[in-house]
Amino acid sequence: MNSKTIDIGQAISKDIAEYFNFLSPGDIRLKNSRIGIETILYEYIDCGRSPEEIAQTYKSISLEQVYATILYYLQNKEIVSVYMNNWLEHGHRMREEQRLNPPPVSEKLRQLRTARQAKKQIHDAEISD
Repeated sequence: MNSKTIDIGQAISKDIAEYFNFLSPGDIRLKNSRIGIETILYEYIDCGRSPEEIAQTYKSISLEQVYATILYYLQNKEIVSVYMNNWLEHGHRMREEQRLNPPPVSEKLRQLRTARQAKKQIHDAEISD
């Protein structure tokens, strides 16, 4: 009888941290990608997408990277939950800041939209007369 022995240590492909670039405490990205773990986890946790759907949406990452991100989350739930909350809060702050201090182009677009709506109302009123 010819049996083979498999070294389990050799079967393990990567340490989970090898899938990520830890740029700062608030910026963890998938290696060879500009995609942050928050993007993957938001799709998975908040939107209920499957790993396969996420990998199909983000063509620059592999299904293996998606699963690695989910595993990293499951192994570090408390830390990653804080990371995700900070990311969401930062997004809310940035949107509020932009709302209060819109760039000049946003104001110009708002004025153009208002003018277009006023012209449409005048045109619609002329047609109905």
